[in-house]
Amino acid sequence: MPSLDGRVAIITGAGRGLGRAHALFFADEGARVVVNDTGSESDGERDDESTAQEVAAEIRQRGGEAVASTHDVSKWSDAEALVGAAVEAFGDLDVLVNNAGILRDRAVVNMTEDEWDHVVAVHLKGHFAMTRWAGARWRDEHKAGRGRHRNVVHTSSTSGLFANPGQSNYGAAKSGIATFSQIVAKELARYDVTSNCIAPAARTRLTLASPGLEDIMAPQEGRFDEWDPANVSPLVAYLSTAGCPLTGETFFVQGGVIRRVRPWEIGESIEHTEAWTVDGLAGALGGLSPANGG
Repeated sequence: MPSLDGRVAIITGAGRGLGRAHALFFADEGARVVVNDTGSESDGERDDESTAQEVAAEIRQRGGEAVASTHDVSKWSDAEALVGAAVEAFGDLDVLVNNAGILRDRAVVNMTEDEWDHVVAVHLKGHFAMTRWAGARWRDEHKAGRGRHRNVVHTSSTSGLFANPGQSNYGAAKSGIATFSQIVAKELARYDVTSNCIAPAARTRLTLASPGLEDIMAPQEGRFDEWDPANVSPLVAYLSTAGCPLTGETFFVQGGVIRRVRPWEIGESIEHTEAWTVDGLAGALGGLSPANGG
């Protein structure tokens, strides 16, 4: 039996790249898929409704079940409507894959308010809005005695986990998403909902926008294509299965490599029997500076 047989999944940003790969893989694994994408360019402009429709049509041509959605996940009412659309089309909702995202890279001192707000809205607010409405439905279903195992998979980034210059808006949102996933895991556990997060490394419109990566990520004939977005989808599918025991985890995934990412940890400490002075801290904390291996 396919691993996602009969499960209903919303996949946001599913018109291209990672989201498209997820949608096709989920359908092949038996899921009924809501393909959500506004069809915008990588900067969030110039929507194209045909993008989601084409992926949904491709799934149906392969024998799967899918409907298209152009709801904007950064808009509160659209997020609510998208959850409703899944229920209307397939009768329920089992899985939410938060994947939609855009880029508007710029150095902090040059970034505009709109560049910050739009990126944070699509990534961080989009993850929140979709999870809020899906979670509310699952809570209500659980209280009505119709609960079952549900799953949320969020999409962070190494840019957010390890800080990439020029992406303060994107990185801050992606870092927030990883923490948000952990909080969701704790809050929704009572309703039999798991929440996990991935930090993928793959060839997409967003990653290829970074100078120099196009050559690094180019497929090489006769070799395993470690940058293929489809390599990420099996992990997302596993984290979306009814039997997945994991929750509150974040995983880096690239090609055939999956690494668990540990959350913030308390590191070295300095202690004093009374309040510190500035001079005292200069001596005690100076050894923790990057120049000294801290």
